[in-house]
Amino acid sequence: MSRDSQQTRQDSSLAPSAVNPPQYVVRFGSARTLGVMTSNQTYRYGEKVVAKTSRGTELGTVLCEATPAAIDHLEEPTDGTILKRATEVDEGKMAELDDLAKNDIDGCQRSANDLRLAMEVVDVERLLGGERVVVYYLAEKRVDFRQLVRNLAGHFQTRIEMRQIGVRDEAKLLADYGDCGQPICCASFLSKMPPVSMRMAKLQKATLDPTKISGRCGRLKCCLRYEFDTYEELASELPPIGSLILTRDGSATVLGQDILSQQLSVKTEDNRRIMIPSSDVLTVTRRGFSNKNRHQ
Repeated sequence: MSRDSQQTRQDSSLAPSAVNPPQYVVRFGSARTLGVMTSNQTYRYGEKVVAKTSRGTELGTVLCEATPAAIDHLEEPTDGTILKRATEVDEGKMAELDDLAKNDIDGCQRSANDLRLAMEVVDVERLLGGERVVVYYLAEKRVDFRQLVRNLAGHFQTRIEMRQIGVRDEAKLLADYGDCGQPICCASFLSKMPPVSMRMAKLQKATLDPTKISGRCGRLKCCLRYEFDTYEELASELPPIGSLILTRDGSATVLGQDILSQQLSVKTEDNRRIMIPSSDVLTVTRRGFSNKNRHQ
């Protein structure tokens, strides 16, 4: 084999890495946005990086390689490019910007109050590269903030992005720990807020005291959603409450369910109330209300 052909084979073996550079899932920004970003070098979990996003130059954290399985778990990830590993200088600059942002909140709120705008400034985010300042705010109605943006742009000398958020987003930005003692889910790993209903709390027999099943945002806790599918599947295997069942010891009426232990509270023909395993049920002679209808 000639030297030229040997060199050609070596070049072709390097081609895939050039055509398909490594990709990583990176978390960045105050809202902890997830992005799939390309890179020209390898990184490990937890490494701080400087990345180019659609917003500008930002500090981010590498979470994992962007494998097909990882990407499937992301909802609408953004694109971007990892520029380099973050240095102590980069992290120090970001810490300074975060400190400045704390005072920016009061300043932005004063500007909004001067213009008599019905809005509450929740957080202000300065990007590492200085390309823009993001102002997060709460408002019940649509706000005409055009003059406010002009005033803030003159003060910050950069582009201003106004982002209206909800109470759940506010908790994601500002809250720290939940009642469980762990960092709140929306600020640690949730990329999207799952829909949560009272039916989920009822099915899991959680207390219905609003103060105990509400999160830092004041809405139903996201964790009520996590095990709901399992509860629903297990509940579907049990005779609904009110059903008439036949066991080895005779007929009985279902009074209640213990979904996790797969046991039933029943009233026997001689009016005794006992607990029996669902495996003792030979057949259901008359079905009661469906589990779904009872917990709506």
